[in-house]
Amino acid sequence: MTTPLQRALRKAPDRAVAGQARPEQEFFLFRAGELRLGVPSDNVLEVIRAGLLTPLPRTPSFLLGVTGHRGEVLPVMDLLRFLGKGEARVGPRTRLFIGTSGSYRVGVVADAVLGLRRIPVADVLPPPMGGDAAAEHLLGVTVGVAQLDAVALINFTKLLQSARQRAVVR
Repeated sequence: MTTPLQRALRKAPDRAVAGQARPEQEFFLFRAGELRLGVPSDNVLEVIRAGLLTPLPRTPSFLLGVTGHRGEVLPVMDLLRFLGKGEARVGPRTRLFIGTSGSYRVGVVADAVLGLRRIPVADVLPPPMGGDAAAEHLLGVTVGVAQLDAVALINFTKLLQSARQRAVVR
């Protein structure tokens, strides 16, 4: 004879199956200007204070210059300029997140760090339709994450590839 608990345990899904029932992806959330953005956490190595920037001649306006970090010289990118949404103001409270894709690394200006959040894949809405150049670099948009109205989730690998192409074309 089986007990009610044993019958319930037999009917319950495996823990592994239950965990996969609602797949999630972890994103690094930050603010750039008025935009709330997210990048897959796999593409973020660390967050640092914006230090001394050395401007480079004949580079696209979205490249603010280079900075030294752990023995490396990293380009520093203004995401607002790249996406055509304004321009970043680098000040004492400005942070850079070190973004990576493959062997490429870049510092990206962030006005505020909002933290890491796990977002259910089912809650990510498709990017908005339209001629906005920024939309081509989005994985999607999510609403109601981290007490924010909306967060645009960036396809960082694609964005970095586009930035490199634009920088080389000049």
